[in-house]
Amino acid sequence: MDQMTIIYMHLFTVLPAILIGTFMMFYRKGGVLHHYLGRAYMVLMFTTALLSLGISSGVGPSILGHFGPIHILSVMTLYTVPTALLAARRGQIKAHRNAMIQLYCGACLVAGIFALMPGRMLHGMLFA
Repeated sequence: MDQMTIIYMHLFTVLPAILIGTFMMFYRKGGVLHHYLGRAYMVLMFTTALLSLGISSGVGPSILGHFGPIHILSVMTLYTVPTALLAARRGQIKAHRNAMIQLYCGACLVAGIFALMPGRMLHGMLFA
């Protein structure tokens, strides 16, 4: 798969994840809607993280000419999604809540800020 296809697939999964995640931060927890939207959010975030590993850093330092500091957030997401899911299934609501807040802040907010920085492709697409 070429780089642009992966980038568009990444955007296709991350944009609804950000919308769902933002909604979930403010919506009542524990109901049926929370359950179904939460599952969709986790699938979208996990898929987004996997896809992001196929996107070359392109800006700043890199490892193996591909992975950059932003990829740390991808690895964090791949760890946090199953951790949050297991916590919810075990009834560990506080651990689940903390993992989901970390996931949203790290993978949506921080990664989003990095993606919008000058020199990044998304910045060029939106502000050029």
